[in-house]
Amino acid sequence: MEGMLAMSDINCIKFLRNHKSHSINRIAKNLDLNWRTVKKYADSAQLPSETIRPKRGMMYGTKWGEMVEDWLTEDQMLQKKLRRTNKKIYETLVANGFEGSYRTVCNFIKSWHMTSEEENDTRHERLQHPPGEAQVDFGTMEVVKDSHAVDVKCLVMSLPFSNRTAAVALPAENQECFLTGLKMLFEEIGGVPQQLRIDNLPAAVIQPRTTKEEAIYTDAFLQFMAHYGFQVQSCNPYSGNEKGSVENKVGYVRYNFLVPAPVMHDYDSMNRQLAVSLRDDMERVHYEKHVLIRELFEEEQRHLLRLPQEDFPVFKVELFKVNKYGEITIDKTKVLIPSGSRHGQVRAILRWDSMKILSLYGEILYEEKRPYMMTKRALPWENIISTWHKKPRSFGHSRYSEYLPGRIKEYLGVPNLLVRQERLAWIRAKLALYPILEINESLYELLSEDDAPAVVEDHPYDVDWSKYDSLNRPWGEGGTA
Repeated sequence: MEGMLAMSDINCIKFLRNHKSHSINRIAKNLDLNWRTVKKYADSAQLPSETIRPKRGMMYGTKWGEMVEDWLTEDQMLQKKLRRTNKKIYETLVANGFEGSYRTVCNFIKSWHMTSEEENDTRHERLQHPPGEAQVDFGTMEVVKDSHAVDVKCLVMSLPFSNRTAAVALPAENQECFLTGLKMLFEEIGGVPQQLRIDNLPAAVIQPRTTKEEAIYTDAFLQFMAHYGFQVQSCNPYSGNEKGSVENKVGYVRYNFLVPAPVMHDYDSMNRQLAVSLRDDMERVHYEKHVLIRELFEEEQRHLLRLPQEDFPVFKVELFKVNKYGEITIDKTKVLIPSGSRHGQVRAILRWDSMKILSLYGEILYEEKRPYMMTKRALPWENIISTWHKKPRSFGHSRYSEYLPGRIKEYLGVPNLLVRQERLAWIRAKLALYPILEINESLYELLSEDDAPAVVEDHPYDVDWSKYDSLNRPWGEGGTA
């Protein structure tokens, strides 16, 4: 069975096969494993599948399994001679009303130890950055979408040898976004770094690295590593200097490409533009080697691992309890599931941008974008409009004028400053009653009201709305207004 080996063992087999060029027989002999098992994991891609069956039995999803996990976690802090034995754990469970067998308890404990096994990989740190080594980190950036401010998480990759930078914008720093972002970065640079240095990101690291122990990674990240073939180096806690290259690049990307905050239509279009900008950035001369970054990167690409032929599907499967209102909580947001009240539990398949909710029997109950894809906060439009009203000329060169919805922007864009000031005063008054997007949507109807600024027939600075709406796309479709 595929589940018989822990991901750390599978990763070891992949490493010996691909990086050390060991034969199947040699790996099987050294690791004391069956030849067919080694052959399966060494030369076949281990890809996740949506048809994941949850573990069943009286130890899973019940208080008995939780009790044993708590005891095992406590015992890890003690010396070996002070820890509970399997027999002692079983006897304690029976005393509390457990009706299962001793073998059931032993199998559960064995499974727990396999998934919690630590890797004792002692590796010397390099003092120089060879080609094919990369660093990655997240940074928070601000963009504007639908006239609202949105915080995006920008995953930045730096290759110190060539000083090449790549970045992708994502909605969060969770496991799904992190692995999807790495996939996109690998595709952007045309290969996979041999070594990847990361911070202690919760999306990849269960237990941070200490002075005595190496970091413990999630099974999903280990599976991702095995598929792409790279090795990882985790930084010590509170040691940003160990990945100083990418720390600097996060600020470089922010201040050179995302300030002032750009208008974002969607993540795909934003990432395409960010990729173009960072490719153009390779035409700079390296600060130390005095060679174009593009030329250094072309040399470095020869040291990158090839992208695997099979795509790695990134998703996470979780079980959620449905409350009495038919809701579950995803991304700290309550989501109403149609017919959810008829199901005690549902299974969610979570991707970086979407979610699919299924019953335990596989029936699709709900499909939608993840809640954080729609999180945004209003810009202080009342203060901004008040400032423009005092100085109408400032509207033409303000960073916020690009964030206005299309009709309002066109309405305020008249060259006559007196007319503009009147219109700004009217917009400011309407903001006390309506959100700015609603004002934009109903601008024609609102302009017909008695309190609207007088419109002079054939005024040289007025707007011909019929021509504007016929020639311009609606706001938010296909880019900025």
